[in-house]
Amino acid sequence: MNFQLRTANPDDAPAILSLIQGLADYEHLSHEIVATESLLRATLFGEHSVAECLLAEVSGAAVGFALFFQNYSTFLGRPGIYLEDLFVMPEFRKQGIGKALFQEVARLAVERNCGRMEWSVLDWNQPAIDFYRSMGAQSQEEWTVYRLTGETLQQAART
Repeated sequence: MNFQLRTANPDDAPAILSLIQGLADYEHLSHEIVATESLLRATLFGEHSVAECLLAEVSGAAVGFALFFQNYSTFLGRPGIYLEDLFVMPEFRKQGIGKALFQEVARLAVERNCGRMEWSVLDWNQPAIDFYRSMGAQSQEEWTVYRLTGETLQQAART
């Protein structure tokens, strides 16, 4: 199957949102989606963009994406890339698209002199775990992810 990777642009907001919704369906998290096309345009392509997005296309239609942003390692004294989401529509999997997206983000990390690339995987998502292990990734079992959202984030900001 022929596919192309490219950097997303503001006109891609509908396609990106559709892929995010596909990812949320797959992860059983559709109830958590609050993103909109206008939010994506502002946060990905606005004056103060905070993340980047690569799209994979087949015959001009977006079938996968990798969304990532820069972070920083104090221990390494260097930037890193955090891969927020990597998703390929189910009917286009096992064709090298996910691997190509992953490799392109890794290539960008190397090009930008990053010290590491990180991401999170749901513990039940064995296909993703197997994929990342096949790419040489190692899980960081000693770290536990914590999160504040919504009202708890608001409360933490007030205390």
